[in-house]
Amino acid sequence: QVQLVESGGGLVQAGGSLRLSCAASGRTFNRDAMGWFRQAPGKEREFVGAISWGGGRTRYVDPVKDRFTISRDNTKNTVYLRMNSLKPEDTAIYYCAAGRRYDPFEPDYWGQGTQVTVSS
Repeated sequence: QVQLVESGGGLVQAGGSLRLSCAASGRTFNRDAMGWFRQAPGKEREFVGAISWGGGRTRYVDPVKDRFTISRDNTKNTVYLRMNSLKPEDTAIYYCAAGRRYDPFEPDYWGQGTQVTVSS
């Protein structure tokens, strides 16, 4: 069993930055790949990116590539999503997820989500 708790969401102006955190407990964190997803109003949840269990590999979907960065600190059981140059279309609830497989990322556990709102 894994518990995931996101934090760091909020309201930001377009062009601004936010860093989301996801604290994990339960299963051995440093054996899990971690992923971020988002769900905008009226849309399905979509994959944003993932990081391998050791942190050496990351991958992103094209709309966020070069703007978002995923990192992790296995000593703190925490994964981060740094979001720069935010756009109104990045507005969504952001979820972190844990899974045993990095590529393709297959989530086994989900956090409760944190709201990110980008104003124009």
